Amino acid sequence: MPPSWALLPTLCLCLAAAPTHKYSTRVVRTKYGPLRGLILQHPPVEVFLGVPYATPPLGSLRYMPPVTPSMWRSPRLADTFSPVCPQNAPHIVNKTEALLELPRGRVAYLERLLPLLVNQSEDCLYLNIYVPRGGKSSYINKGN
Repeated sequence: MPPSWALLPTLCLCLAAAPTHKYSTRVVRTKYGPLRGLILQHPPVEVFLGVPYATPPLGSLRYMPPVTPSMWRSPRLADTFSPVCPQNAPHIVNKTEALLELPRGRVAYLERLLPLLVNQSEDCLYLNIYVPRGGKSSYINKGN
């Protein structure tokens, strides 16, 4: 069984490729407000995408320490990936050359991961939370 972090690109690609999603009937409480996520059948997980953990670092907040996000009252649909933080992804366009420098498994992993790195922004202070189905917790603790 691969480690759980190794399944992350697979989970992300399943969500990105699926035309429709089943919304969870459960609303969970966070200290910032209620969330409603998505249900995945295989593997059986509840997914909360694009959950803010700080205010976007724009304008006067740029280059400053993170600021607590605003609270919300009504259930927030956590159903969309947020942008990823800016980064230089490895270039593996020429697979033959990439295999000379990287192990085959790493190249395969990057091929699955790179499509998820297309949408990049400085406004990237969000979490994607994956909860095994069957969990009894009704509170996701974010922060202190």
